[in-house]
Amino acid sequence: MNRAERAAAAPPTVEPDPGNAGEGKEIQLPRKSRYDAVVIGAGLIGLASAWRARQRGLSVLVLDRADEPGAGASHVAAGMLAPVGEADFGDDPHLNLEARSRWPAFAAELEERSGLPTGYRESGALAIAADRDDAEALRRLHELQLSLSLDAEWLPPSRCRRLEPGLSPRIAGGILAHGDAQADPRATARALAAVAEELELGAPVDGIEHSGGRVTGVRCGEDVVECGAVVVAAGAWSPGLAPVGAGPPVRPVKGQILELRVRAGMEPPLGRIVRTPRCYLVPRADGRVVLGGTMEEQGFDTTVTADGVYRLLEAAWEVLPEVAELELVAARAGLRPGTPDNAPIVGPGELDGLVWATGHWRNGVLLAPLTAELVADVLEGGPAPPALDPARFAEVRA
Repeated sequence: MNRAERAAAAPPTVEPDPGNAGEGKEIQLPRKSRYDAVVIGAGLIGLASAWRARQRGLSVLVLDRADEPGAGASHVAAGMLAPVGEADFGDDPHLNLEARSRWPAFAAELEERSGLPTGYRESGALAIAADRDDAEALRRLHELQLSLSLDAEWLPPSRCRRLEPGLSPRIAGGILAHGDAQADPRATARALAAVAEELELGAPVDGIEHSGGRVTGVRCGEDVVECGAVVVAAGAWSPGLAPVGAGPPVRPVKGQILELRVRAGMEPPLGRIVRTPRCYLVPRADGRVVLGGTMEEQGFDTTVTADGVYRLLEAAWEVLPEVAELELVAARAGLRPGTPDNAPIVGPGELDGLVWATGHWRNGVLLAPLTAELVADVLEGGPAPPALDPARFAEVRA
């Protein structure tokens, strides 16, 4: 089947995915005859990994089928840097805490090198209980935060409303997490793209070449880019690029997100991140407010639905009624790469030179600086952390 036939055969009811296993613009000719590593995926994970590998002296080319960096899960992420904000979903707090500690230096270095903002801000976060059931769940989360010696305090409703006057008088209390922060994923992706010395957008990868048990390059249409290693950082589309076998057990989990904005003459409705068990609200410095929180097992469908928009607005209005007065700027849907244990997959694959960097679930932004260092370590021959090693799913794949 040729390129035109493949494009015509694409299902018409699902938006084109921003991964790397399909069609896109024609790839530009590579600038080198051979690279030490090719990174597939120009999201935060792929771009950050390429940057760190390049800093260690490796020649690196980043390829992505999309027309802009961070067009996949990074494009629809809110950018909360909350290491234990979602502990109920199986996150490893120690891994997240280690990643969180890297963000101040990572953001400062990236902004200095690129000359572009990342939106990194030590804003803190307020986890709100809308009712007594929520309060019980948040009490358990608070106990975990205290056990990890985090700077978090339980606040009665009156203190929550003093911090955020727009909160509903019906709330049942909350947790003020002083150490939580935020970054703007799209801004960070642009900054990482600016420091990527070799980045090809609109470049769909059709497969990974290999011979004698090791990777030799990547195939882009009629072109083959020769390389000594391949880093697969294509999010939910990563398994489709496996050169042998079925690839790691990564599945797409749909999330819908709304972009709201303060209208002329309005005061910002909140000054810090506000979370509930049903949604999160992340205020940006430019007056935007990101609202998200849905999780849907819908395969590779990225349709924005009326139900998803309604549920998000209802959950936000429950604790912050003023959200109803904000301008609705955009509604998007994206796919988080989930794994059976909700931990990332970072480490060597079945072939020499194959490196997986995927499955970051809801913490891709948070984990980007740490993952980048781990990928660079593996490219230099170092081991992967056992908790993240793809080998832990060998029986699942079998």
